[in-house]
Amino acid sequence: MELNDSLKNRRMSISRLIKAPRHLVWEVWTNPEHIKHWWGPNGFTNTIHKMEVKQGGAWEFIMHGPDGTDYKNKNVFSEVVEGEKLVYNHVTGPLFEATITLVSEGDDTLVTMTSVFESEEQLKKVIEVFKADEGMKQNIDRLERYLAQQIKLFDHL
Repeated sequence: MELNDSLKNRRMSISRLIKAPRHLVWEVWTNPEHIKHWWGPNGFTNTIHKMEVKQGGAWEFIMHGPDGTDYKNKNVFSEVVEGEKLVYNHVTGPLFEATITLVSEGDDTLVTMTSVFESEEQLKKVIEVFKADEGMKQNIDRLERYLAQQIKLFDHL
């Protein structure tokens, strides 16, 4: 019980039912040619340097902020379940573990993103300084919009 309470105070999570099949959600999440177009909060762009979606693989990229600030990021995948689950550790500050799960619900996909930080104080700080809670919401909004665009493109072929 105590561990769960402790985890709850260090966790930030969002779930959304997205109108896209799970295989497509997986593709746009794990392919650098797709993720560079939607990853991050509104106004951010990305340069992906490496994306090895496998256990022990690295995902290295720079997020370019709308104000011109560059944010170097490195993640290391600790678990990859094809089409269903990604777990990675963000090893450039702030440190956290992210888990992304994809669950098919008919033709749609329930996407859940969870980040667990080292401490309650660190979570409070990333929310206060970086607006990480709003950023997570914007990130899943961008994923949803990007998938809708991809489905429209596919439908026109």
